[in-house]
Amino acid sequence: MIPILILAAGSSSRMRGKDKLLEKLNNQPVLRRQAQRAIATGAQVFIALPDADHPRAAVITDLDVTPLITPDATEGMSGTMRNAIAQLPPCPAFMILLADLVALDTADLRTVLHAHDTHPDHLIWRGTTEDGQPGHPIIFDSSLRPAFAKLTGDSGGAAIVKAQPAQTRLVRLPGQRALLDLDTPEDWADWRASIAFNEIPET
Repeated sequence: MIPILILAAGSSSRMRGKDKLLEKLNNQPVLRRQAQRAIATGAQVFIALPDADHPRAAVITDLDVTPLITPDATEGMSGTMRNAIAQLPPCPAFMILLADLVALDTADLRTVLHAHDTHPDHLIWRGTTEDGQPGHPIIFDSSLRPAFAKLTGDSGGAAIVKAQPAQTRLVRLPGQRALLDLDTPEDWADWRASIAFNEIPET
């Protein structure tokens, strides 16, 4: 089965001293909940971390996941991807999942995985909002793996996706789940006060 790589090595710089991946949703740190949802697909799960002693590592130690230490995470998302993808085992394709997309659930991940299985004549399979805005998660065919070794800056895999418009399969997911992230304390406060927080899926 396609492995899932959760990117969790960012600095949370806009949280002004807090770590958004350790924020609690239903009494669970965001990173732990995201890992559990990925595990529930039955896929092998890898988690990119900035270092082995980072506080994020402590919330996943008892889960069936493989941490991948990414020393180049200080460069931005490209550094994280470059380090982490190089450590993945041989596989036909791999899914990249952002750890801070709080509304994604296991069913969404399975939907994108199913799109890969049913539409194999593509190189990229990408989740979108219900109105078609491209987001996450994203599956990349293994033939694109060498391109990640050349990434620089903080644009992540955007250039790789941009180069394959005809080979990208868009997969609609409910609502705004594919794009909903919370980057600042104000974002968290507003979202927790909203109906959306109370309706966050549990699986």
